[in-house]
Amino acid sequence: MTQTQAAEERGYRLGPLYLTLPFANAAVMFLWMSIGAFVLPRHVQLITGTNDVAALGLANSIGPLMATIANPIFGQISDRTRSRFGRRSPWILGCVAVGILALLLQANAGSVLVLGVSWAAVQLIMNGYQAAATAILPDRVPPQRYGTFSALWGLGTPIATICGALMFMQVPSLADGGAYYVVMVVLAIAALLVVFGSPDRSSADLPRQPFNLGQFMAAFVKPLASRDFMWAFIGRFGLMLGYMMIFTFNLFLLEDFIKIPKSEVIAKMAVLMLIGQVATLLAVLVIGPLSDKVSRFKLFALISGLASAVTLAVPLFMPTFGGMVIYNILHGVAFGVFMAVDMALVTKVLPNPEEVGKDMGVINIANAGPQIAAPALAALLVSIGGYTTLFGVGIVVSLIASLAVLKIKSVR
Repeated sequence: MTQTQAAEERGYRLGPLYLTLPFANAAVMFLWMSIGAFVLPRHVQLITGTNDVAALGLANSIGPLMATIANPIFGQISDRTRSRFGRRSPWILGCVAVGILALLLQANAGSVLVLGVSWAAVQLIMNGYQAAATAILPDRVPPQRYGTFSALWGLGTPIATICGALMFMQVPSLADGGAYYVVMVVLAIAALLVVFGSPDRSSADLPRQPFNLGQFMAAFVKPLASRDFMWAFIGRFGLMLGYMMIFTFNLFLLEDFIKIPKSEVIAKMAVLMLIGQVATLLAVLVIGPLSDKVSRFKLFALISGLASAVTLAVPLFMPTFGGMVIYNILHGVAFGVFMAVDMALVTKVLPNPEEVGKDMGVINIANAGPQIAAPALAALLVSIGGYTTLFGVGIVVSLIASLAVLKIKSVR
């Protein structure tokens, strides 16, 4: 059965997804961006009293493993879930409920160790939410709408970041801990909206497969045997890593490399994020529908990777606030092109339409992993060769990602 037939036979209505799908992504991206980029570095500052790069790296050291494990496992479990609420809804609601409890623990962390453990727990649980939410697109959307809905999903990132930037511009003190509670409310609203605003179909009558631990574990590496899936994974991982290494280290970078006074850095960081994400938003809105019309998803992903590599050089030649403005505009456009076609590209290379939750979970490692691993890697690079090394490695990573995208054969 094709994905189109599956969506039609289950009787899904696309209308509600125009709202709920982007909000589902925006909520979890609001978590990663607000806590990861603003609150976590500030929390480390409050605990240690300094811009302790090693402590920030430690706070992020456990989470990447948790995220890597969680996405495919939760994805496959949701594939196997049989309930009258469908396969994805129980995990969307359950993961948000437990994730809020983990955020409460993190908000009250008084040591770098507790901060790191609680942040890892948040990443573990909320990657379960992300695995279930991303499976909605291949579950319900026909291929001729992939570009449009990929763009809608991609809108979540700039919308979340713009909201976060505006929030911290208006109330910088939220970075001291209040933002944790704002994020909890947003996640709760998103889960309720997705589950009840665009309800899943009952999966109670779907065939049940007997559980076999060996087959369960082997299924995680099986999709990587598909050549195009593997190259899409590498391309997504590289593009996200090149972007997130800079994005998640912005606070320290602006203070130590651009030399912005500590009293001004939160507000100016928010301004830069706002500028960059508006550029991303505009690119997504243009490229998403355009990619559906011309049916050229790989081409746009390739252009995005090459443009990202070029724009990462701007701060090296202009290490000023003005240079960072130019960088955020250009890199925001490049990232928006990628976000517009990313979900469409990877959905087209999924090897098994009956296991989309698990396969999307596997490929989500290439999306969530860099977002969470970037601060630890950035800390290592800065400690070795400073911020020049950080930007240089970002350029190389983006170029490698572009070459990987070029290797995909089944998608134009």
